[in-house]
Amino acid sequence: MKPLPSYQKKSSFSFFIIFLVFISVVVLFYGEDFDCIFRSQPLMEFQESDQAESDHNHLPLTQAHQGEEELGLPFAVGKRERDCNVFSGKWLYDDVARPQYREEECPYIPPQLTCQAHGRPDTAYQHWRWQPNDCDLPSFNATFMLEKLRGKRLMFVGDSLNRGQFVSLICLLQPSIPQSSKSMKTSGSLTTFTAKDYNATVEFYWAPFLVESNSDDAIVHRVKDRIVRAGSINKHARHWKGRDVLIFNTYLWWMTGQKMRILRGSFDDEKRNMTEMTTEDAYRLAVGRMMRWVERNMDPKINRIFFASMSPCHERSAEWGGEVGGNCYGETTPIEDPNYWGACSSRSIMGLLGSLFAGTKMPVTVLNITQLSEYRKDAHTSIYKQQWNKLTDEQLANPKSYSDCVHWCLPGLQDTWNELLFAKLFFP
Repeated sequence: MKPLPSYQKKSSFSFFIIFLVFISVVVLFYGEDFDCIFRSQPLMEFQESDQAESDHNHLPLTQAHQGEEELGLPFAVGKRERDCNVFSGKWLYDDVARPQYREEECPYIPPQLTCQAHGRPDTAYQHWRWQPNDCDLPSFNATFMLEKLRGKRLMFVGDSLNRGQFVSLICLLQPSIPQSSKSMKTSGSLTTFTAKDYNATVEFYWAPFLVESNSDDAIVHRVKDRIVRAGSINKHARHWKGRDVLIFNTYLWWMTGQKMRILRGSFDDEKRNMTEMTTEDAYRLAVGRMMRWVERNMDPKINRIFFASMSPCHERSAEWGGEVGGNCYGETTPIEDPNYWGACSSRSIMGLLGSLFAGTKMPVTVLNITQLSEYRKDAHTSIYKQQWNKLTDEQLANPKSYSDCVHWCLPGLQDTWNELLFAKLFFP
């Protein structure tokens, strides 16, 4: 075999050097994005089946991480019945054991969620109890949970819906803690509830996209033009380290109806390098980056990771057979159709979550609160909350026009989310 001519050797060597320089520059500027892109999996298209059509609880994400039972999960003290899907069931009216606390007895509920204090005339929404079809949920026991969290840190990470679940859990736990032994403190994006006698904390960290975005300010974040650095996790994740249990959520802020704007580089750059992605692709990149961080920083022998599925809204009452032009305003009973699925909940995102969490090194337990919450058109804050802006005469004349059909009254639906968290944490 003849050796290559010298000019061909030089050309090949020069190309090799240029290629190495190019790769170095890409990694230097887009390191976190680069890492996530190479790890991303193809989008899993949600294939409807007869079973899925009749029962949305059987979407791929409803099953916990495969092999969880064999892993001996941390915090678990028992197992549920093997064939029991706690997310598939119905709502039963219970005027004996519900509500589990009273609104005025929990000083930690923000005025955006105190519906009775803001004039809601009915209380039926507080009395519905979730009943799985094939088993019973273990009764929530505040003292038991506090003992299991002794010396531990549990954190919710996400948006205002995750914050609502965080507050709900505090309201469920705090009656079992002496007044002098509990405190709440907020610093920027981090809110911490401390149970001093147990050396335990329950925390909430504001990160609506999980990754870095222009909506990261915990107070001033209502921006229309939403931009994310889909691969950048460290700005937020450094605040998650050292936590024993993490409960993530991200969904609402992605639902702009338009393509997501993705920033390549830094928000501090004078000239921003922007690209556009479909919501599904951007969402996959962000959640995939979160999972990469989890796998690198959490230990399956001592940590637990949860991910709450999407929280539905009820903005068009025609979807459940109500009047055209209506919404959740004035609704006082749940939807009875077991197959109801509203337009606010994305099937493609549900299927995508299933593919993202399949086969990960760190088990992720999905809290599939979507379907059971779909039924609860009655449980939203509606008009019964603190209003950020002064209402106009036109709005006051038409309450439906300013009704909040996204967030939930407390006590109420989100207490059930925490009963499910309790069940999956201790009886998976």
